[in-house]
Amino acid sequence: MINAIIVDDEPLAQEVLETYISQIPEINLLAKCKNAFEANEALKTNNVDLMFLDIQMPQLSGIDFLKTLSQPPCVIFTTAYPDYAVEGFDLNAVDYLLKPISLERFLKAVNKVSEKLASRRIEHESNNHDTSDDFFFVKADKKLVKINFDDILYIEGLKDYVIIRQESGRVITLQTMKSLEDRLPLTKFKRVHRSYIVNIKKITAILGNMVELMESGKIKQLPIGKNYRDELLDMVNENKL
Repeated sequence: MINAIIVDDEPLAQEVLETYISQIPEINLLAKCKNAFEANEALKTNNVDLMFLDIQMPQLSGIDFLKTLSQPPCVIFTTAYPDYAVEGFDLNAVDYLLKPISLERFLKAVNKVSEKLASRRIEHESNNHDTSDDFFFVKADKKLVKINFDDILYIEGLKDYVIIRQESGRVITLQTMKSLEDRLPLTKFKRVHRSYIVNIKKITAILGNMVELMESGKIKQLPIGKNYRDELLDMVNENKL
């Protein structure tokens, strides 16, 4: 599943893209944003794989907005102006769609994204398989704190901060959920909600739209977001939990 957002200040352009997206089952539209500031908030609170980004927008252009992102998702620029194509590709955009956008051209761009994301997953899984490290460091309380993977119960996102919950206590660090998620081994952790990542081994039960685990001797329930439920259940059905 590809989680996507649309960033365009024109309602008609949003409508066209939304219509195209609705015809592709593998794309899940998370949000429609009319400016860079709404898009920035959507990126902070969601696990976004793909951003359809208009270039000409009020206050901050799509190109200038992309330059502010340290870890941007895949980007497909959408614009009525061909003059920005070179600059767009210089920013590693996957594709550049000129309005009005045809369905055929849209599908071609989406296929490029699918291929790029597949390559990233293979590389990520390979890196996780090859490494023998069972810990990482985060900056907290003006020092670098060592976090062992096996000690993590779950991770909670809170705006620009994340809270790493352990049996021994909690560690609060300034970073996004997406940046931390990219550092975790896929075989040990699963994102179950835009605000929660769970240590798979710590899950004791799944009840409706909640996962259960033990925290300080008590049952702790965490919500399962609708965008993450299917992948979680697939792992259960494959006996990976």
